[in-house]
Amino acid sequence: MQASDSKKAQQYYKHVSLFWTDLLYLMMSKPYALAAAGPMRKFGTNMKKLTTELIDSNDDLVEFNSKLTEYYKQLTDTWAEAQKQFSKKIPEIPNDAEHLEASKRIWIDIFENYFTTLFDSPKFAENFGKLVASELELAKHWNSMISELLDNANLPTKDDINEIYKELHSLKKRIVRIEKDVNHGTVKRNGK
Repeated sequence: MQASDSKKAQQYYKHVSLFWTDLLYLMMSKPYALAAAGPMRKFGTNMKKLTTELIDSNDDLVEFNSKLTEYYKQLTDTWAEAQKQFSKKIPEIPNDAEHLEASKRIWIDIFENYFTTLFDSPKFAENFGKLVASELELAKHWNSMISELLDNANLPTKDDINEIYKELHSLKKRIVRIEKDVNHGTVKRNGK
């Protein structure tokens, strides 16, 4: 499949997904849907947001996969070139037990040089940076969708749990401070 075919398929997927999402949203907003209760009602009203997030994450997934492919291509090409160089050198070394250590050392040196050159190259650094950035974008989309789904199911989200942890930490600090004050006699008991 060529890049233009892939883009057309992706655009068609977006169009169809948004069409059905809009249709479901309209159905959920009708008066008879008002009687619905529970997480499915909330899920239906938030489906557009989830679908849009899913479509955006699919775009980022395509970007991630292209960068991941380039990353592994760079590694594979470097490996193949290093292996070719090693194969050229190895016939020069006699094939016996006492020269085995020399063969290993040559192999290590060649591969170390090739991969150090790769890792120091601007092209590798640029692609790796874009790979990590696209992975972070994917994680952001997935976290958003999971938070939305948890909220729809009336379950605590990551933000809710983080807020509870902050409050617990604050309470622990207050308790420690109060215990210190009580142990040092700075807190008056019974108003005395």
